[in-house]
Amino acid sequence: MQRLDKLTQEEARMASAELLKITHGIDGKVEDIHGDVQDVSSKVQDVDGKMQGIGSDVKYISSEVREINRV
Repeated sequence: MQRLDKLTQEEARMASAELLKITHGIDGKVEDIHGDVQDVSSKVQDVDGKMQGIGSDVKYISSEVREINRV
């Protein structure tokens, strides 16, 4: 009976070790995804800045066209 109990405890330790290994692997993947999300966020901010610049250019062109139409 003691031998069976010892084997059961060893099995529980092995299961815990395997669970920790899986958890560590998942944690690494989550960190990778987090880095990717930050990269995408940075690129979106860059695009937003460029779009604002384009918006300003369009407003300028629009005002120039209005001036030409007045002439």
